Amino acid sequence: MGLNKSMVKEIKSRGQVTIPKKIRDEYNLEEGQLVSIIPVGDSIIITPKRLSLDEARRKIRKILKASDVSIEKLLKGMEEERNALYKETYENKDS
Repeated sequence: MGLNKSMVKEIKSRGQVTIPKKIRDEYNLEEGQLVSIIPVGDSIIITPKRLSLDEARRKIRKILKASDVSIEKLLKGMEEERNALYKETYENKDS
């Protein structure tokens, strides 16, 4: 897709700037996600912060809670998928 057109946005009273929806969608930016703000000369770079293990755990817990799926049910589903993939990959091959 590639968005390379500059945009002008107003800084709100608490220092907040809204990132346009097209950019949020293009870079998969979601509410609550952390970003790094890097001053470079007279410019500022805002970049998504890489997912840390703790942040990944929080996101997984949030998704599980929202979908009402237990850890046990998730693990059982993963085991079933793994078994099906194994069968598809190895058991149906001609020797």
